[in-house]
Amino acid sequence: MKNEITLQTRREFLRKTVLGGALSWTVPAFLADTFTALHAQAADSITQIATGRDSTILVVLQMAGGNDGINTVVPYANDFYHKARPTLGLSAGQVLKLNDEIGFHGALTGFKSLYDAGHLAVVQGVGYPNPNRSHFRSTEIWQTASDSDKIESHGWLGRYFDNCCSGADPAAGLVIGDHLPESFYALNPKGVCVTNPKNFRFMSPPQMETVYEEMNGIEPDEDQSGASIGTLAAARPMIGGRVEQFIERIALDAQMSSEQIRGIAARAQNLATYPASQLGHSLKLVAQLIGGGLPTRIYYVSQGGYDTHAGQVGRQRQLLQDLGDATKAFVADLKAQNNLQRVLVMTFSEFGRRVAENANGGTDHGAAAPLFVIGNRMKAGLFGAYPSLAPQDLFEGDIRFNVDFRNVYAGILERWLNTKSAPILGRQFQPMQVV
Repeated sequence: MKNEITLQTRREFLRKTVLGGALSWTVPAFLADTFTALHAQAADSITQIATGRDSTILVVLQMAGGNDGINTVVPYANDFYHKARPTLGLSAGQVLKLNDEIGFHGALTGFKSLYDAGHLAVVQGVGYPNPNRSHFRSTEIWQTASDSDKIESHGWLGRYFDNCCSGADPAAGLVIGDHLPESFYALNPKGVCVTNPKNFRFMSPPQMETVYEEMNGIEPDEDQSGASIGTLAAARPMIGGRVEQFIERIALDAQMSSEQIRGIAARAQNLATYPASQLGHSLKLVAQLIGGGLPTRIYYVSQGGYDTHAGQVGRQRQLLQDLGDATKAFVADLKAQNNLQRVLVMTFSEFGRRVAENANGGTDHGAAAPLFVIGNRMKAGLFGAYPSLAPQDLFEGDIRFNVDFRNVYAGILERWLNTKSAPILGRQFQPMQVV
């Protein structure tokens, strides 16, 4: 009850200061109507929903391109592995051993450190029935949590927003990048994109006409604001009201979110050293925003380059080194903030690679692969069995999955985000007990 009162008091304070204070601007009457509607909508909610300020946070890390999971969590003692990969196969001396059979790729020193400290879980053989080897389609399946023979218009995180985040801050979901991933697609869109917070801003009230023009297909002038209507994905329909109110709500939500993000990024300090890479900069920014109190519940970052059809050795080593070092720095940063207990990182890649190496020093599109969960309130260690590499157990040269990725999603939704998973995933999957 005490927590409920605290949240209600904070909601009242925000309504009276942020929304009420905004009425002192010199704005058109219809924008004043928008604020009035916002007051009414906020007053209808007795308590504030859980946010990233006072509840758990999920960071989704996409390893885009189809990471070779077999050379990430390496079955170094397996004869079938070495026969299938006479040049790419890693020996016992080239891996960071987890047990007598498997080990991390030697570049994953950051992951090994997290694993040894009890901060990392390896879920082995993750995939889905009837796997698809298309980058686009398989990514779509992971993003929407659909069956491989069905097309979904909304993403699994978008359905989470629709089911659990009504009335939430427009920045309930935040993508470090220049476009929303399909997992954020929702009936009532939430989430904003940001690359460089210094350039991340939306139009101020005098520029509202530009918003209207862009939403109606009128070609805008050269962008001077650092963002376009394509990134204004923070809108949600209002209850009643005119079309103008809805348009103004989009701009208002985005404006308030952008000011908040830029302000936090400008003053928040990182407490760890990150790699000078795209992923390092992304996780560094996420740590700043978490430390600064941004109410975001879901963050989304990505690392590309895993489509290793040729010359895999050097490229994968570089990518995995970056992955391990960046996540290790992120964990150290959150720990120094006293925020690690509230944050969970989940990785995914659209598919693994074939068991056999190809003639170009690489591997081709495959199926199942390991998935990693990082934090300090999850169950560290190995989950699931390593898939068989015996030729008779493969399907068209691919390892068979033994964990449906939606079991992992269900576990995170129910045990980390504290919500029922069936309405979000379309049916009940057995929650994986990683958390």
